Amino acid sequence: MNGSKRIMDRALEEARAAAARGEVPVGAVIVLDGEVIAQAGNRTREFNDVTAHAEILAIREASAKLGSERLIDADLYVTLEPCAMCAAAISFARIRRLYYGAEDEKGGGVDHGGRFYAQPTCHHSPEVYSGIAEQEAASILKDFFANRR
Repeated sequence: MNGSKRIMDRALEEARAAAARGEVPVGAVIVLDGEVIAQAGNRTREFNDVTAHAEILAIREASAKLGSERLIDADLYVTLEPCAMCAAAISFARIRRLYYGAEDEKGGGVDHGGRFYAQPTCHHSPEVYSGIAEQEAASILKDFFANRR
């Protein structure tokens, strides 16, 4: 789990950078063969693009780097449980493993809400590991929203 925590620390850095930009603090990192190939934080406000979630931006970067829409054998680390849109993108990209930090009871699409990977129409389900640096990820989100109220 030590390696997972180290990678999640990079995702947490991306989340903090997103918060500093006024974005909802979510960060994502994609790893392939032990090497970070992409990382991103939310940029929905900056890009005026509702699809500019950290996961989507990281998938786009990794796909461009590899020259493939399929990220087979890649692992995604994200600070917050992915929403349904991101869960679908993770499935379509054929990401091998998903590691996430904080649960998202309202907007999650993996273990909450629509539970995308549990649907019979889902063609690919990654292995899912939750609770990686969960308290720190949740704290970043709580602090961000507390400061906005």
